[in-house]
Amino acid sequence: MAFFTYIVASSRNGTLYTGSTDSIVSRTIKHKEKTFRGFTAKYGCARLVWYERHPTRHAAFIRERKIKKWNRVWKLELIERTNPGWRDLFDDLF
Repeated sequence: MAFFTYIVASSRNGTLYTGSTDSIVSRTIKHKEKTFRGFTAKYGCARLVWYERHPTRHAAFIRERKIKKWNRVWKLELIERTNPGWRDLFDDLF
């Protein structure tokens, strides 16, 4: 089983949300369908712009917590290193 740390965004350089999950596909669908009430639904964070695979749930959670403490510029740089066009990476999961 794989675990993931991910960032969803409202748009290019828009609002960002960082999370972790054991099912990146179903979690992204929940963000897109606004099934999660709260921050991501309120601010329209549904575009999967970055993700990283981890061997354990704990490793994904630790990485999530570290990224959440980063300043915005660092998060933008992380996204743009692997996804300079801010494409929605959801389709790449299949």
